[in-house]
Amino acid sequence: MISLVQNEMIKLVRKKRLLIVTLIMGVLISMFTYAQLRETQRLQEKLGTTDWRSTLQQEIIDTQNRLSGSQISDDWRKQLEIRVAQQQYYLDNDINPSEPGAPTFVRGFIENAIQLLLPLMIMIIAADLVSSEYSLGSIKVLLTRPVKRWKILLSKYITLVMSVSFLILMFGVLSYLISGVVFGFKGWTAPILTGFSVQGNDLNTADVHLISQWRYILMEFGLAWFVSLVVGTLAFMLSVLIKSTAAGMGVMLACLIAGTILSSMVSSWHSAKYLFMVNLNLTSYLQGTAPPTEGMTLGFSLGVLTIWGLAGLLVSFLVFIKKDVY
Repeated sequence: MISLVQNEMIKLVRKKRLLIVTLIMGVLISMFTYAQLRETQRLQEKLGTTDWRSTLQQEIIDTQNRLSGSQISDDWRKQLEIRVAQQQYYLDNDINPSEPGAPTFVRGFIENAIQLLLPLMIMIIAADLVSSEYSLGSIKVLLTRPVKRWKILLSKYITLVMSVSFLILMFGVLSYLISGVVFGFKGWTAPILTGFSVQGNDLNTADVHLISQWRYILMEFGLAWFVSLVVGTLAFMLSVLIKSTAAGMGVMLACLIAGTILSSMVSSWHSAKYLFMVNLNLTSYLQGTAPPTEGMTLGFSLGVLTIWGLAGLLVSFLVFIKKDVY
């Protein structure tokens, strides 16, 4: 098994997929770092101060002005009202939710990347692990080796798990190093409030407690790794089912984009909570934002994603073992 995994890793490295994805992440992180710097400078020029309390108070005022509009949807209004309540809680407890430094940027970036950006990066790796063997015509040679089919597929899946872990690690390292050059490298021990929960249209603060930012970031990256692994597993399944790599990537891309759109439109479609793409934004539960539809909790979303991942893995092995190769 070790030699099989080594062989798969060598093939993956030679394709330069890991290098390409790492370079893409580096470019995107640099762009978002610059955008964050420009936004910070704009707010400082607008308010004429660097005091975080004034900045946060202005954000609350701006959000309240948006809430006063008559054309805002009920779902978006609910999200904004919860955001205002959270910001006011930070202000009342004299805690800066945006402590300057690279850790704060990393925390915010992973929150925004977990639902679409990271899954897309993982999909690039997972979508052709098996289908590429069909495209290159090497599948017959691979299956004629004196190794059982399930071991061949398991070696590919272990390679996927290792690749997901590597990319999540590189995402964190690059985010910290690139943003640290601009914002500084301090802020790991900054206090962060977590434990917010939404009950109906109200924000429940009964379980709110303080933790260090490094612990909060560690929890976020754990959730991001799990989401990426589930998405990678489903893309892996498509790679087994569909011989064309482009077609498999297209199906997965459509699912991910649909999930981003559905998350803001399914408040009245309760059965949509069983779709895997609606449950990808796990970090939102740490933030205390309202879920897409009622009945969704962190445990529920973890359970749904686990079932989808296990089902995808089971289908992959059953099809690969029994599939005829011509």
